[in-house]
Amino acid sequence: MKKIDLSKSLYDLTDEYPELIPVLKEMGFLGVANPVTRNTLGRMTTLPQGCEKQGKDLQEVIGELEKAGYTVIDKQTTE
Repeated sequence: MKKIDLSKSLYDLTDEYPELIPVLKEMGFLGVANPVTRNTLGRMTTLPQGCEKQGKDLQEVIGELEKAGYTVIDKQTTE
């Protein structure tokens, strides 16, 4: 099962699931497809932070990830 932990950085998520890169890119997170951006800003940015910066609705993004076969968790609220 592919789990997306919202507390992990975009870099960590895309390192664990490289197939997530085109999914996020299609949703408008273009920086994840650029290795330099992914390796710098991606290490400091979580998916919720990225949504906030780009004016995207986190719940809509979560819905799209779930449609793509991912289970979204937030360890900060489940521990």
